[in-house]
Order: sequence, then structure tokens, then C-alpha cells
Amino acid sequence: MFIASAYAQSAGAPQGSGLMGFAPLVLIFVVFYFMLIRPQMKRSKEMKAMLDALQKNDEVVTTGGELGRVVKVGENYVTLEIAANVEVLVQKTAVQTVLPKGTIKSAN
Repeated sequence: MFIASAYAQSAGAPQGSGLMGFAPLVLIFVVFYFMLIRPQMKRSKEMKAMLDALQKNDEVVTTGGELGRVVKVGENYVTLEIAANVEVLVQKTAVQTVLPKGTIKSAN
């Protein structure tokens, strides 16, 4: 015949334990945790602390680029004075950065 017969090999000792098969997956998870998940959690905590510490007369920049002074702080919203007698209401989460005092005067 043209096709040779194939015979099964005899069973030998196992090549590796089941734990060694999961080692690369565990290593990948550990790398993702320290490179991606942990820094993101830290940034999130810092942002929450900054938003909780907002108070009247803080100078802030919003994610839209508006520079203003906090006039009123609510639970979810902040009123900013962006020019003389011009106030806007923005969500607290839109506040990106709290600036040092006196920054608005030096920006003019």
C-alpha cells in the first residue's frame, strides 16, 4: 500500500505540571496589574481627592480649557467666574486642574 501505518507512542512521564501551564498567564496578569491597573487606580483616587477639596476662590482649568475662579461649589456642579460678571455652571468632573492662587491675574 501507499500509506504507512501510524502507531501510537507509549505513554511516558508527564512533560510538565498543570501549574507550569498557568505560569505565563499569571505573569501576564501581574505585569498588567502593576503597569496599567494600579497607576489608573492611583490617578482616580487623586482626582477624587482634588474634586472633594474644591472650595470657593480656587482657580481651576476645565477639560474644555476654560480658566476660572470657583464662585460656588455644589454636590455635582461648580459655578465658575470666567470673566467679570460672567459665571458658568460646569460639572465637577469637568474640572481638570486646580491652579496656584494668583494664576488668573498673571494670565491676563
